[in-house]
Parts: sequence; C-alpha cells; structure tokens
Amino acid sequence: MKTSELKDFLDSKVELYNNPKFIESDPIQIPHQFNKKEDIEIAGFLTATIAWGNRKSIINNAKKMMQLLDNAPHDFVMHYQDNDLKTLESFVHRTFNGNDFIQFIKSLQYIYNTYGGLEAVFSKHAQQGSLQNSIHHFKQSFFEIEHLQRTQKHVSDPLKNSAAKRINMFLRWMVRQDNVGVDFGIWSSLSPSQLSCPLDVHSGNVARKLGLLNRKQNDAKALNELDNSLRKLDPNDPVKYDFALFGLGVFEGF
Repeated sequence: MKTSELKDFLDSKVELYNNPKFIESDPIQIPHQFNKKEDIEIAGFLTATIAWGNRKSIINNAKKMMQLLDNAPHDFVMHYQDNDLKTLESFVHRTFNGNDFIQFIKSLQYIYNTYGGLEAVFSKHAQQGSLQNSIHHFKQSFFEIEHLQRTQKHVSDPLKNSAAKRINMFLRWMVRQDNVGVDFGIWSSLSPSQLSCPLDVHSGNVARKLGLLNRKQNDAKALNELDNSLRKLDPNDPVKYDFALFGLGVFEGF
C-alpha cells in the first residue's frame, strides 16, 4: 500500500472510531464523569494506571476507585485524613492493590502541593517532539516522598525501555483536542505533536501488518519506530491514529 493510500485508509478509520460512541466501551468514560480540570486529570490518571486486562473489569474497578474517593477525586487527594485512606485498603485490580492505591493518593497530593499539579510536572521536562523524557521525570517526582518499593512498578519508565502504554494513553486524553468530545485537550501547555501512541498488543499487531512497525517487542524502541511512522502521516496529530489501530485490532480483528 502506498503511503497516500495508507493515510487515506487510516484517516477513514480515525473518523469511524474517534467519535462520542467510542466513550461507551472505553475506560475514558471514567474521567468523562467530571467537569473540573483536576477531577478529570486525577480520574484519568488513576483509570489509565489500571488499564490493563479485560476492559469491562478496568471500567468497573475504575468506577470503584471513584466511589472510594467520594466521587470527588481532587478534593479527596487534597484533604484526606488517615481514616479516609483506610477505606482504600480493600481495593484490588490485578496486581494493583489497596496499598498501591493509598501510595498513589499520597504521591498525587505531593505533586499538587509541590509542583502545582499533573500538567505542570509533565510540562517541565517536555521536549519538542516527545514526552518520553517527561514521563521519566514524572516517575522520579511521583516517588520523591517515602513510598512502597512495590508501587514503583505501576508507573512505567520509557528510559528503561518501557513503551509506557498507560501513561501515553493518559497523556493523549489530556493533551489531544479532537473537537468531537472524546479526548479532553485540557492541557494547553503541551502539544498533540509531542504525543506518542499508546502501544499495546492490539495496536502493535495492526501496525506490523500495515508496515508501520517492524520491531517485534512492544518496547520503547518499537514505540519510537511507530511514532516516526505516524508522524510522517500527520506530524501535528500523530496519535489520532491510535483510534484507527485500536479499532482495527479490537473491533475488526484486523
């Protein structure tokens, strides 16, 4: 397939899947329950953190997370008492347990108090064509306070060759303005051109079949290769093709 044909094909799939109906079956529905910027970003970050495995299970457990935070995530993060944290101990999603959840709430409060919020800490180390360095420094900042060693595994580090799928998905939600109401685009200090595609089994397999990716592992090197391919198709909004790759893989069994 020629580049122009591939672009037309993928653009048509973006149009098909990047619309409000996509929200109904996707974890992005959780932050869509909120209107306040800080609620959206905290709900989005926590939901993206547990976004692996069965999608129904992800959505159900993300709903439980919000209920445990009194459906006011920012208020909870900023004003919790020790007794409030105890109620989180029962939470579990795969290997992410109540102790991890408590650690995340403590670290989020630290990020808001010390750096002025999630957007500020990601923006601080952003590079012109990539946010992978930002993710690395975010992880360092997130665990500057005393923390459980085991919880570190729940925040990926691209500089340790991780594709960081879940954080890249979260960043897509926050930064990309799609004008149709799926992605939020509430972080104006960053640009969609800096985003990387959330690379997972589905998007990776489809990308390989389409000749956008050759590397077999879904790691940071593969992500860089895929990013380069997608930037050639649309340098201003490369991760819009996440909708096409994901839709082709999950909904069409491409």
